[in-house]
Amino acid sequence: MKAQFVAVAAGVVAAVACVSGCSGGSGSGGSPASVSAPVSPSGTGKTLPYAGAPKVENPLPDSVLSAHPCDSALTPDQVGAALTQKPRGEHDDKPELGAQCHWINSDVGAGVSVIYVTKVTDGLSAVYANTKPQSTVWRPLSPIQGLPAVAHSTYSTEGSKSFCQVSVGISDKYTVGVSVNLSPAKVGAQHDPCDAATQVAGMVVTNLKQKAGA
Repeated sequence: MKAQFVAVAAGVVAAVACVSGCSGGSGSGGSPASVSAPVSPSGTGKTLPYAGAPKVENPLPDSVLSAHPCDSALTPDQVGAALTQKPRGEHDDKPELGAQCHWINSDVGAGVSVIYVTKVTDGLSAVYANTKPQSTVWRPLSPIQGLPAVAHSTYSTEGSKSFCQVSVGISDKYTVGVSVNLSPAKVGAQHDPCDAATQVAGMVVTNLKQKAGA
């Protein structure tokens, strides 16, 4: 279960952040999406935001992403609320994307992942431009504590029943990705992984705002 979650989480996070093209995964447990080298706005000549992405009206300072998500994105109690356990976060940084952390309840096959996408400076514009066209789930959300967000998955309909990612724009340049993989016992009509990911994203935003002194 642990390896399956990490593979799915890494694939979807990669698809979200790539700017110059990527391919979707094949479903829960499928191969991770491939990633091309990201292109910054200075390379594309585009002004942020673009591709229909909302502007971040009240951005957080870049400094809120200075610590690793394993150290600051979620408190142990918040991890426990999400996973019914308090596992230690596991680093899985992506040099082309940013710092990433996984928290996994191996007993039930559930997990949470948080990535600070700082290596791609297109923010939510990259998500709208590149992930939206290939998404099987695309759900713009009400702002999370004033920050624009969208829930999405690029995996098959079956895989999307267990996995969802929420991308939150903390500024026009940077996003935080929060993904949730439900345990097999919770996969079904009564449990929506995007709802769960939205709840966890709210916890992460609360912590980032506290760091910013907001």
